Amino acid sequence: MNVSYKWLNEYVDLSGLSPEEIAERMTRGGIEIDRVESRNQGVTGVVVGYVKSKEKHPDADKLNVCKVDVGTDEELQIVCGAANVDSGQHVPVAVVGAKLPGGMNIKRAKLRGVESQGMICSAKELGLPDKLLPREQQEGILVLPADLKLGTPITEVLGLEDAILELDLTPNRSDCLSMLGAAYEVAALTGLDVKLPESRIIDTAEQASDYVSVAIEAEEQCHHYSARYIKGVKIAPSPLWLQNRLVAAGVRPINNIVDITNYVMLEYGQPLHAFDADLVSGGRIVVRMAHDGEILQTLDDQERKLDSSMLVITDGEQPIALAGVMGGASSEVSADTVNILLESARFDGGTVRKTSRQLGLRSESSARFEKGVDPERVLLALDRAAGLMAQLAGGLVAEGVVQAGEVGAEPAVVSVALAKINRYLGTTLSGLEVKTIFGRLGFAFEVAADDVFEVSVPTRRGDITRDVDLIEEVARLYGYDNIPTTPIEGASTPGSLTVPQAIRRELRKRLTNAGLHEAISYSFTSPAQTDLFPDLAEQVRPVRLAMPMSEDRSVLRTSLLPQLLEIAAYNRNRKNDNVTVFEIGSVFHTDEETLTRLPHEKHRLAGLLTGSRRQSQWNVKAEAVDFYDAKGLLEEIFRLLGVQNSIRYEAAAPTHYHPGRTAAVLLETGRGYERIGFVGQLHPEQQRDLDLQDTYLFELELGQLYDAADAAIVYKALPRFPASGRDIAVVVDRTVQAGALTAAIAETAGELLESVEVFDIYTGEKLGAEKKSVALSLIYRHSERTLTDEEVTELHGKVVAQLEESFGAELRK
Repeated sequence: MNVSYKWLNEYVDLSGLSPEEIAERMTRGGIEIDRVESRNQGVTGVVVGYVKSKEKHPDADKLNVCKVDVGTDEELQIVCGAANVDSGQHVPVAVVGAKLPGGMNIKRAKLRGVESQGMICSAKELGLPDKLLPREQQEGILVLPADLKLGTPITEVLGLEDAILELDLTPNRSDCLSMLGAAYEVAALTGLDVKLPESRIIDTAEQASDYVSVAIEAEEQCHHYSARYIKGVKIAPSPLWLQNRLVAAGVRPINNIVDITNYVMLEYGQPLHAFDADLVSGGRIVVRMAHDGEILQTLDDQERKLDSSMLVITDGEQPIALAGVMGGASSEVSADTVNILLESARFDGGTVRKTSRQLGLRSESSARFEKGVDPERVLLALDRAAGLMAQLAGGLVAEGVVQAGEVGAEPAVVSVALAKINRYLGTTLSGLEVKTIFGRLGFAFEVAADDVFEVSVPTRRGDITRDVDLIEEVARLYGYDNIPTTPIEGASTPGSLTVPQAIRRELRKRLTNAGLHEAISYSFTSPAQTDLFPDLAEQVRPVRLAMPMSEDRSVLRTSLLPQLLEIAAYNRNRKNDNVTVFEIGSVFHTDEETLTRLPHEKHRLAGLLTGSRRQSQWNVKAEAVDFYDAKGLLEEIFRLLGVQNSIRYEAAAPTHYHPGRTAAVLLETGRGYERIGFVGQLHPEQQRDLDLQDTYLFELELGQLYDAADAAIVYKALPRFPASGRDIAVVVDRTVQAGALTAAIAETAGELLESVEVFDIYTGEKLGAEKKSVALSLIYRHSERTLTDEEVTELHGKVVAQLEESFGAELRK
């Protein structure tokens, strides 16, 4: 919200307070001011002038030589190249010595041999923003109203002697989306009074009800609808003072009728809409929900396809406006408009927001309805706008307001005890001080027994519903800087990270040190994405959002991997083939069709590797990442958490993973080995769909790892006695997993086995179609003495026998 300092001064006497001081007080009071910007971008020495004559330049077809009167004894000769300059015009003239935005200094000059004693300026040359200028002012010089006094500084004429306060409002402070709201806030912070604008309407003898009828069919979505009828208006540009205020607020002037509706919206915070009454069939207004498939052409000349969730204003048959969002082109005010049907209503904010979001159509009107408007200002704003249309457009206002629905609303009554205020704020405020604060806010109140304040909250402050809201108001106006610091009572302990927080922080550090980039993606995703990688969770029913931002972000994610794949595809499409990313985040599951309790939220770690681990150089070839790069990262993580001896890998074929290059990750717990994730290659079909090279993924549940993690450092003495190694190659069925062989060996050999590793797997015709050879290296060692050959031979024989018995293994010779 942009607030003009000069406009604000009409409601609150700000004499003695600079814009910067007002901004400081508002910021300290909880309404943050992003910046204070002067409207004058460096204009000095520019005045109102009158073009007495215009003649063609003798040596230039596109230049004119003008005689200009600027209210002094000397008549100026100015060469001007604007196509729209003409005699009889009042224009802004930069005299010799003037300065313009951008550091331009005006000097005497000769243009094609003709002396020029100044410059006739366009609006852009005066620093006015293009997008806010009326269409007729966007090209050529700025033509001013004819009633201006010559020599008047242009900064005064265009309202440039002003400052704009840019308010950064939180959603609960929608009351400050208006000049009056800002005025009430400034008055409360400074102790000044608010002067409200006057609405003067001289009704004609005709009744508005003879021209207009109103009916509400969607009462839950439209609480109140009111209309006035103004006849005989003359469409013209708005007065300059009105245009200046709109431009200062960031609104482009259009014509006097539309400008008045925008002006009153900015003043009261109540959106209005003006229909060409002669284009509304029978003057009939029916507010209803749209029919599926209905078409409405809005004021931006776009055809909008409507559905039954959208609220529309109709003439009883066809939609003529999107309620609270934008009017329709069929009833637009134009240069030929004579009679006005003026609307002021209170629409349901949720309905307006949903319509605005679905159509991708956001307006100043919808922004205010979404946050809630003051019920008491619906009629006040209507009367204010009707009075201005009579004053500025020559309209005659028909007597009476045609309306339907609930008029106004009862103010909320909230109780708060003085003792509770002081207890919450740590202050010793007296009853008189609190009374003064409520008085400055404009809140009526009564004081009951035990200093309990019964506060009647004005309807303009819809954000105040509880006693803590009133306590916050007291704190704001008393001054946060004045609230004393209070030491914590009782025993206290130093803060620290929880175990899960410490683990996540260490994982991020270790993975980034390993060369991976951390990704942070949306928790919201599309229903199609939740069908990917479902096997980690027992329940994979996604949680649908009640009011999603779009269909692509309509459910909570059930896996981290789909977003990582999107990142890889995005990079691949931009010629970056080497992607190594990870994410630590939450996924959400539920086992209910309709949520009656909170969904399950689980922490996950996921990673993706694709492309090359090493780039090609003149002396080395590029090396592509493979399964063991991903598995190696997991083993590093497990070593970091101290659970490396509790992890097993088993061959697996989960959905969307490569069926022959994927392993399930198992963690030993008190309930045996439990699956906590997968590591493997993306299925070739998915790789082809995403146009990716071989891509390797992993995803782990962190909950079990939090419980199993052991941060204790275990020291192991260096071996003092020699080891004895044995290699063995056994032929087994192809279905036998190498992990099962190593597990059986470790169980049989016991403590004397220091390590066992697979160093070769061979398949071929010599072994048979269903057979494979697994070669293993075994290291035996005793910590207290040297093992003899006889002991090693005997133990190794038991290992071989166990493999033969358990797996039908045959020694390969």
